[in-house]
Amino acid sequence: MQEKQKVNIVWFRNNLRTTDQQSLTQATAGDLPVIGLYCFDPRQFEMTDYGFRKTEKFRAKFLIESVTDLKHQLEKLNIPLIVRHAMPEDALAHIADNFTIKELFYQREWTQEEHEVEQAVKAVLLDTNFHAVYDQFLFHPDDVTYENWQQIPEVFTHFRKKCQKNAKVRALADQPKANESLPECKLFSEIPTLQDLGLEDFEVDPRSAFPFNGGSTAAKERIDHYFWKSHKLKYYKKTRNGLIGTDYSSKLSAWLANGSISAREVYHQVKQFEKEIKKNQDTYWLIFELIWRDYFKYISLKHGNKIFQLHGLKNQKYEWRADDVALREWINGNTPEDFVNANMLEIRETGYMSNRGRQNVNSYWAKEWKQDWRIGAAYFEAMLVDYDVHSNWGNWMYNSGVGNDPRDRKFNIQRQAERYDANKKYQQLWLQQTLF
Repeated sequence: MQEKQKVNIVWFRNNLRTTDQQSLTQATAGDLPVIGLYCFDPRQFEMTDYGFRKTEKFRAKFLIESVTDLKHQLEKLNIPLIVRHAMPEDALAHIADNFTIKELFYQREWTQEEHEVEQAVKAVLLDTNFHAVYDQFLFHPDDVTYENWQQIPEVFTHFRKKCQKNAKVRALADQPKANESLPECKLFSEIPTLQDLGLEDFEVDPRSAFPFNGGSTAAKERIDHYFWKSHKLKYYKKTRNGLIGTDYSSKLSAWLANGSISAREVYHQVKQFEKEIKKNQDTYWLIFELIWRDYFKYISLKHGNKIFQLHGLKNQKYEWRADDVALREWINGNTPEDFVNANMLEIRETGYMSNRGRQNVNSYWAKEWKQDWRIGAAYFEAMLVDYDVHSNWGNWMYNSGVGNDPRDRKFNIQRQAERYDANKKYQQLWLQQTLF
């Protein structure tokens, strides 16, 4: 019987890149050939208890594009990428039938579903060494000066100031080495289509503020445009509350969410821009938003499943409703507030919505209509091309009065519309042209 070839595996999760990729750098530093694996886990496309798919067509399309780009990037390193429409534990068990998996490298996730998948993988690879890394932060957990997660402050400003004072953003990971020879990998591998995932194909709406493709190549093209060609970064804070078009904000959130680009890569590009072009409040503000992104990750590390529970972090006992008629009216843009309606039609038709819009429709759903905030968060989880578990559920708690907002603010929707859409161009864009 022929001895199975020994390999190291990089199990890609929300780190779909080959640059600043600790797992890939570590895996290729050894002597064994490296194979990549990505799984379109069927559980991520099932219906949730709230009545939505976990992943709808917009993010699924972006994910397919991201994995396709990752495959091309790995080919330059002579590293094959096995892509399976299967649960990771099943895919890895099948690979283990054909190879001896000495080391498995992957990005550590900690929310319950992701942790359970990791445990299932460990149960089928009993003779494999596991190497998990935190690779999705701006400030690495080892550099944030708290003895344990319970010391993470409940107020963002306290967290931000301490990180900026005591922690430094790490340098980018070394470039991974290429395989000297291509492993004899004859396992079936095919990137699924939307139809394979049970979703319908679609054309990008011409009004979309996010018409971009997935993948690290597109992410770097976006940075090149927004930073270096157009210099829009110089005006980021002034324009970030915009509503129409591609350039009112950086639009980097979707690539950050699936790890096509790292927060560190964005940070160091900003610092280079400050050095070569201009340093001002606008350039700092993009870093400020990256720190917010970090903060919600640390909050989920601290609080675990509380971020998904009705009473949130504050254990507030509000009287929440769950009205199916209200949900349909909210989703389809049939509320009494045109500003809410326009934003809800945008996400329904494109899978994207501005940060300003998200805050308003969240506040309206949870604080005006007093509907169960988790239903809104689950709808966003399904629809958003840039869904990130920590930011989505953290922001929904925050704007619903059960999270980290010390002032428990409620948005005045009409005043918000007058301030951010005074000429009603945004409302007209969506309310006059959308076919029901």
